[in-house]
Amino acid sequence: MERDYQCDFSVKNAAFDGLTTLHFEDISLVPKQKDTLVRIQKLQTKVNFWKLLVGDVQLGKLEINNGFVQLVKNKKGSNFDAFIKSKKDTTSDKGVNYGKFVNRILSQFLNLIPTDLQVKSFDLKINDNGNKVVLDCSEMILKDKKLSSSIIVKSDLKEQIWNVSGFADPRDRKTDLVFSTSKNDTIKIPFLDKKFNLKTGFKSIHFVLDEMDMAHGNLHLKGFTSIQNLYVNHPKISKKEVFVNNAQLDYHFIFGERFIAVDSTSKVQINKLILKPFLSYSNDEDKIYSLQLEIPKIKAQDFIESLPKGLFTHIEGMQAQGNFNYKLNFEYNNHHPDDLVFESKLTPEKLKITQYGEADLSKINTEFVYRAIEKGIPQRPIIVGNSNPFFTPLTEISPYLQKCVLTSEDPSFMQHRGFINDAFKQSIAKNIRTKKFARGASTISMQLVKNVFLTREKTLSRKLEEILLVYILENQRIASKERMLEVYFNVIEFGPNVYGIGEASAFYFQKKPIDLTLNECLFLATIIPRPKGFMYKFDGNQQLKSFVKQENKFLTNVMLRRKVLEPNDTIGQHFALKINGPAEFFLKNKAAAKTEIDSSSIDEFDF
Repeated sequence: MERDYQCDFSVKNAAFDGLTTLHFEDISLVPKQKDTLVRIQKLQTKVNFWKLLVGDVQLGKLEINNGFVQLVKNKKGSNFDAFIKSKKDTTSDKGVNYGKFVNRILSQFLNLIPTDLQVKSFDLKINDNGNKVVLDCSEMILKDKKLSSSIIVKSDLKEQIWNVSGFADPRDRKTDLVFSTSKNDTIKIPFLDKKFNLKTGFKSIHFVLDEMDMAHGNLHLKGFTSIQNLYVNHPKISKKEVFVNNAQLDYHFIFGERFIAVDSTSKVQINKLILKPFLSYSNDEDKIYSLQLEIPKIKAQDFIESLPKGLFTHIEGMQAQGNFNYKLNFEYNNHHPDDLVFESKLTPEKLKITQYGEADLSKINTEFVYRAIEKGIPQRPIIVGNSNPFFTPLTEISPYLQKCVLTSEDPSFMQHRGFINDAFKQSIAKNIRTKKFARGASTISMQLVKNVFLTREKTLSRKLEEILLVYILENQRIASKERMLEVYFNVIEFGPNVYGIGEASAFYFQKKPIDLTLNECLFLATIIPRPKGFMYKFDGNQQLKSFVKQENKFLTNVMLRRKVLEPNDTIGQHFALKINGPAEFFLKNKAAAKTEIDSSSIDEFDF
């Protein structure tokens, strides 16, 4: 221990009782110049003699009185580093039989779980840079395959008593356990809040392992686990607390030679929603990741009511008729990323939305008030309709602008039903290759829903709601493509506190949208991704920088190649772009303009 792990290991007293029973007193494990890792006052155990003869250690009885395991991490490191640092392994994992490997690890672990267990006053202490949690196992008894335990959890949260009870047979590899509290209230998981900014808890967990069996070189694990009243609160998931009343996983894991899988006989149920997954990872010549997901035929209303509360807040209250089923097929090969398979199909059956929730999609066909959200702050109200003098019907917007924006943002907008499958595939492939969200697959429909009905918050909740609302908007044909495009042009941001093409035309060019030239339309189309920084596209002489001219030339050539433009349309394109509206202030005073944008994004400019 001293040589391999730089630890002082000591036992004050040790004795045999016969050949198989051992008694220990005052066991301690202390890493050099660090906090004590393990201390046990008394330990008695009995091993299986016949297993010991063949080299296996299998505990038959274990008694532990008074002790603790203490995990401490601070700026200088941790007191358990030496035990988790892996030795460098230059060998490949190709050819490994995951079934035999996992079976060996689990078998060794289960052999160390005694059939007769009695623990009293044993603590697990965690101190992660001042984030402290103590799990005080006041008593744990396993006898005649029945487990009962009482654990006092102490943290900055309120003190709780957790109970784990049920059936446990480590030799037959079966268990049926329930994890709950003594007062039948919500179990709050400490430590995660400060460590990951994650607040979570549940009322109870039921875990069952029915089968752990090696067959034909493959390890099969079967059983189920269920959780009641689960809540999760994390800013990356949702701005609100996400709550699941009842969820269950019927699992069938398979570990085999060069593959790991969740078998298709597995099932996930969230309230009335059933999902049938198949996941696999294979590591032969290539690494292949596969996912197949099916939602069998379900009533639309049951689906809506089964969604986790807080995750789809804009959907809550929606009423629907009819049924649908859904299938997803995904496959990724690390050596052939561009051959990624992504097939998503929802099959409706007399599907109809009869009442909207918080996101009333029907308002898109009426005059309504739009308010952009900047850093959580609602901006000035914009009337989308004839009451607003800057509102511009689609027929009064330059055809050049429509062509430029559609070409750069969503060329197939008029044909697709909200999503572009190839764009999703390319986006997923690039994100996997770069190991980050380097590319999106947003259509104009998705941008419209995000801007008008949702917020710009970067959460899982917002993205899931966006996908669902886009599907409803497009496939229920709530609004025509022309109306959707008209609203899009009248709400999107074109600059600092500049919303809609009517304001943008006046802000940059002191024109009406119908009078915009091709050059002006190219400029407006290319600033949509970062409208507040438009001034950085110009040099000190208020001329477009060379890279911007190249972007405009590229976009023009794309439109010519697709015959969106005719050669005659480009006559006069050699003339310099002239900014002569209020935007000119930003070009002349970039530093002052940036300060004004940063300090107050709600001041109105004089158009």
